[in-house]
Amino acid sequence: MGDVTMLNQYFKSVIDQDTAPVVICNVNCTILYMNPSAIRRYKADLTGKNLKDCHNQHSNHMIDQVVAWFQQSTAHNIVYTYHKEKDQRDVYMVALRDDCGSLIGFYEKHEYRKAETMKIYDIGGNENA
Repeated sequence: MGDVTMLNQYFKSVIDQDTAPVVICNVNCTILYMNPSAIRRYKADLTGKNLKDCHNQHSNHMIDQVVAWFQQSTAHNIVYTYHKEKDQRDVYMVALRDDCGSLIGFYEKHEYRKAETMKIYDIGGNENA
């Protein structure tokens, strides 16, 4: 494998450039990282806080169930958690594992169903677009 520091910079850049919110937590539900989109969506940087402090009792119970399911098998890696009709968004919890397959945390993944509104290859000054 290449230089880990360099690779980490690439991974962080992928997450930071994503227009969808990304919230990364450890197995104890401590928020380790929020990308800029997540900070905008939730109107705060909650890094270091417990994810469960941001949710109601039912949601916390479901989070606990999903984390326990992730821990049962390395094949258990993604759970659909809800659909937000207002902005046509599906939300998932995704397991994060170390090189040995042990669960080290999870992240919240958002996928949008709406058609893209950006122009194709709109980089300005491109006469071939």
